Amino acid sequence: GVAMDQQAELRRPKRQRRAQGEGDEGAVVEAAPAQAHEQLVAEDQGAVDEPGITKLEMLCASVENRGANITKSDLNALLEHGIHCVETIAFMPFRKLLEVKGIGEQKAARIMAAAKQLVPMRMVSAAEMLSMRKNMVQITTGAAQLDGLLGGGIETGQITEIFGEFRCGKTQLCHTLCVACQLPIAQGGAESKALYIDTEGTFRPERLCDIAERYGLHQQDVLENVTYARAYNAEHQDRLLVEAAGVFCESRYALLIVDSAIALFRTDYTGRGELADRQQALNKFLRKLQRIADEHGVAVVITNQVMSTPDAGPAAFMGPQVRPVGGHIIAHASQTRLFFRKGKGENRICKIYDSPHLPEGEAMFSIGKGGVEDATK
Repeated sequence: GVAMDQQAELRRPKRQRRAQGEGDEGAVVEAAPAQAHEQLVAEDQGAVDEPGITKLEMLCASVENRGANITKSDLNALLEHGIHCVETIAFMPFRKLLEVKGIGEQKAARIMAAAKQLVPMRMVSAAEMLSMRKNMVQITTGAAQLDGLLGGGIETGQITEIFGEFRCGKTQLCHTLCVACQLPIAQGGAESKALYIDTEGTFRPERLCDIAERYGLHQQDVLENVTYARAYNAEHQDRLLVEAAGVFCESRYALLIVDSAIALFRTDYTGRGELADRQQALNKFLRKLQRIADEHGVAVVITNQVMSTPDAGPAAFMGPQVRPVGGHIIAHASQTRLFFRKGKGENRICKIYDSPHLPEGEAMFSIGKGGVEDATK
């Protein structure tokens, strides 16, 4: 143990030299350990600039200072692998960390130990959990009746799935949420940005302008606060999540929308022969979404398509029944599932299909120029 401490002492000035730039190497070699410690404390204070995000630079500190003594090249290797903050390491399996280039077993163990110290994962009582849930931010949907059904709005840190036929308001709700999440918390917003991953080419910035007008927000600011990404195939959609994790570490986001989560999986994998592969790929994608919700506390909203089941028997007389695509995998992945269907005129009906804490029920809402609104009589 003593020999390792001495090695760490020897390594410290070298790392410091790297941090201050290669140009004045000679001048920095004599830096005293105390000075290095001050520098680390200064880094420490600047590291947690975003709520709930611990910067990777913290791992460069020595083991005694809750770091992992990693070098700049290790830091870059982690970034290239799509790891942008210490939370990601704390939530990932150990063997996945070994896949990062240049990180062996000993180094991985040091990194994991430091991550566990920096991001403590402990047991809490149900009372603590309740107070945490009371302080949880919820994003308004724009319709009072729908908010009432959802117990206040779309929850952050959770996956909410919306499914229904075409023209029943799924994309319109997604657009409304993009603007609503920028509102002050007192008005049902989250004072944060939104990221929109579009797979069907249905994102329209003009709609955001209309909705911003309804809330009395400055249109240009609203558009600046929405990041848009178009996914062209299932693999690209998966890669976008790695980029999204990086974006969430740089700035404050409260909402990630994937509209629609399954469309590209349905076209990239066809027939029964590829069904198992499709479900496995979809499962991995949804798992990554859950990790993003856990690490960054954003509300993840995914839309899903439906398929009709022309059943024989008594149900045949009730017309074709629709059910969500994706089977059990997508059913288990989302915490709250909402079923949208058409009502009279511009009215739509939302039914809670599955939720761990909300009772089954229905609410009416309407789609107008300003997005999702209260139902018209």
